[in-house]
Amino acid sequence: MKIAVIGAGPAGLYFAMLAKKHDPSHEIRVYEQNPQGATYGWGVVFSDIGLGFLEEADPEFFAEFTAHHEKCDYMEVVHRGTHVQIHGNHFSRTARIDMLNTLQRACRRVGVQIEYGTRIDEVQSLAREVDLVVAADGGNSAVRRQFADEFRPCFEKRRNKFAWYGTRQRFHPVSLIFRETPHGVFIAHSYQYSPELSTFLVEVDPDTWQRAGLDKASEDESRRLCAEVFRPELGGNELLTNRSLWFEANIVRNEHWTHRNIVLLGDALRTVHFSLGSGTRMAMQDAIALHRGLVEHPNDLPGAFAAFEGTRRPASSSFQSAAARSLDWYENVADKLHLDPVSFAYDYMRRTGQVSHDELKRRDPHFTAAFEAQHRAVCHPST
Repeated sequence: MKIAVIGAGPAGLYFAMLAKKHDPSHEIRVYEQNPQGATYGWGVVFSDIGLGFLEEADPEFFAEFTAHHEKCDYMEVVHRGTHVQIHGNHFSRTARIDMLNTLQRACRRVGVQIEYGTRIDEVQSLAREVDLVVAADGGNSAVRRQFADEFRPCFEKRRNKFAWYGTRQRFHPVSLIFRETPHGVFIAHSYQYSPELSTFLVEVDPDTWQRAGLDKASEDESRRLCAEVFRPELGGNELLTNRSLWFEANIVRNEHWTHRNIVLLGDALRTVHFSLGSGTRMAMQDAIALHRGLVEHPNDLPGAFAAFEGTRRPASSSFQSAAARSLDWYENVADKLHLDPVSFAYDYMRRTGQVSHDELKRRDPHFTAAFEAQHRAVCHPST
């Protein structure tokens, strides 16, 4: 097949690598509008479940991909200055640029052609020249926009504000820090992704954002204010910026996933909020499913598309539903702040409705025992 992939993110590159590696006769070219090495953001995080899919799909690439990841088997929720650890949560973290470089090397090794600084304005013309167009051009997909009447996307903008920072303070566990201030509640999502650096995502509700003056602050003023809010955790380290501008989460869904020989993949297809840490995982699982659809239905693109959608649509809907519940929890976290640190952490872990008490108990019996003991003490105080 002659395949064009638009977008050199994890979805597009991983699909290209899998397809070319399986069938070297495929002619695959990846088009990326940005220059090579131009990436924004800091680190990415995978759960052990997410990594399990990658290991099953291609053990050789999995070993290369995870060779230098930062790993940890617990997380922390910080409430009222108390650090509550929840074990049995395995996370693997890496720099986004390192992830992309690993994917690029793997693609080139098997013969995938990657063209950087190349913008595809006429998707229809490209679609006539190839057998398959994979639109993996991100949450603001130009391909999806050009064929909006066919894909029928819908968008839901959520209320909270976010800014991505980095820091040289190393947060070994995935850490969620909740800080009450005179302006309102500030939340930090942080984790170490390299020997020197951590991601530090700051979240506030719109009222807090305005009361703190962040609606009028420059990028540097915002950085300094957020660093002072989280000074107890940052110590002497500052926050680092990389286009760290405030934004709202935009949740994308598409009624139709394919049009003729064009298929949406990754964030172009659907976005999953980063509070679940699953966007990159979902994108790479999309790549696996599309590749398998093509393998199972050679010379039958409609059949391959049907297999891809049949596999991924239920998972996509499930994750987006969980993400919506997670977003609701964060947007209403002020109602939870009266809880003691252990009960607060427990409520956080149960926020999506997908983790049962028994599952938590299996992961970390000590944490659930502490919660149960505290709950008994509240329900049956000593006399």
